[in-house]
Amino acid sequence: MSAVVKSELLEKLWARMSERGDFPMLSQALRTTVAAMNNDDLDFNSLVQVVLSDVGLTQKVLRLANSAMYVAFGGNITTVTRALMVLGMDTVGHLVVGMKIVDHFHQSLPHRIDAKLELNRALLCGTVARRVTEGNDLRVAEEAVVCTLMRQIGRLLVAFYLESEWDRLRRTAATEEIDDSDACARLLGVSFEEIGNEAARRWRLPETIFAGMQAIGAQCDVPLSDHVRWLRAVNSYSTEAGNVLAAHAPGDTLETLLGELAIRYSDALRIDAPRLDLLGIALIDEETNDGLMQEIAELRAHADSIVRTGKSAHARLSAGLEDLRALPSSKALAPVLTLASEAILAGLSLSRTLVFVREGDARYHARIGFGADIERMLPALNFGAGFQPDVFHLAIANPVGIFIENAREPRMEARLPEWFKAHLADAQAFVLLPVKAKDTTVALMYGDWTRPEAVHKITQSEMAVLNELTRELSRFFSRANLEAADML
Repeated sequence: MSAVVKSELLEKLWARMSERGDFPMLSQALRTTVAAMNNDDLDFNSLVQVVLSDVGLTQKVLRLANSAMYVAFGGNITTVTRALMVLGMDTVGHLVVGMKIVDHFHQSLPHRIDAKLELNRALLCGTVARRVTEGNDLRVAEEAVVCTLMRQIGRLLVAFYLESEWDRLRRTAATEEIDDSDACARLLGVSFEEIGNEAARRWRLPETIFAGMQAIGAQCDVPLSDHVRWLRAVNSYSTEAGNVLAAHAPGDTLETLLGELAIRYSDALRIDAPRLDLLGIALIDEETNDGLMQEIAELRAHADSIVRTGKSAHARLSAGLEDLRALPSSKALAPVLTLASEAILAGLSLSRTLVFVREGDARYHARIGFGADIERMLPALNFGAGFQPDVFHLAIANPVGIFIENAREPRMEARLPEWFKAHLADAQAFVLLPVKAKDTTVALMYGDWTRPEAVHKITQSEMAVLNELTRELSRFFSRANLEAADML
């Protein structure tokens, strides 16, 4: 078929996905994640935002950061910001990409047995990749899992969004005894692989993932690195093994097929064939006992067991303070402010947080924030350092934090600036915490509650921890960091 037919089919597919409503959110989350992975300091906050937007993902990241392999970094990590510092941007970034893809298809699952089976097959392939890469560097292992999941994307997109075409090509493949992908290319004018490649381009996934998601024998115009060859081997073995596990019941035939795969892929995977064969047998046992999907199911079904759950506000704030104390004063300002902001958000169960940073134009600009629609509002949230008769100027002149328990009280409303009323008028209560450095308020931390029933009355002991936290922040405002503040 012509390139025009191929282009029309892809546009039809993307239009169908956009019509469902949730797909653009997945695309934006993946693009934000990739941008953050490519630019550590500037987009550090963006990656934290993506993780915090997903309770199951937050749980996974915190669990990993508190696992035995990272105990040397202190343990008891309670914020995603600190977890990113321990695990690294690439590791968490790959984890986010994989989890977001999986979660999207879980949430979009139509009431069709064929689509459910296809999703289970794809997840099985991803689980095989995770088992094969155990013992490798975590960043590399998560990257291999993403490559394997992306290898399945073309099939998933057609199965989920082009129902009639999926049914037609499956019937053709069964009738003519040909591969599904061949039937797809013949009937739709585009292969599953090409659809997956288009998704990777639209999501702006890194070149390594794009190269690593291709089949082990796929042509390439440039020489492949050893790492990319290994990624292709992982995704190819995992895809074939997952397909075999999904298509055959436990028994001698299944063990024989997996044994043949072990012999064929052992060199490329750098795993001895007998060991790979044993891994295949273990996979059969796990699948038989319904265990292969256990990790994914736990993340989605038991998201309420986040590491922080059950601790008091004082304990959560104290944990955030200890995280700050553990950082060297030379640490870049953006991740430090992100960590402090997240610690206050979680500690007080706030709706939103903002960090205003004083810059060279003698104005305080909101540079970091968490909460609904906060990114859109940031450019409009700023105020001058010169005195005005409002609560924000009272706060920057104050040596300690201020808690406003009722922002709707008439006398308080009279002390709220117009920019606040224009963008943050739904605040029911809020707290303002000045950060001092050399007798100057260099930053102001803000947090609010937008639902009356959620307002937490800050106790004296909690305010003491908050004030200590802002005093701890002052050491990060070195001259170099202040000069870099405009880049936040």
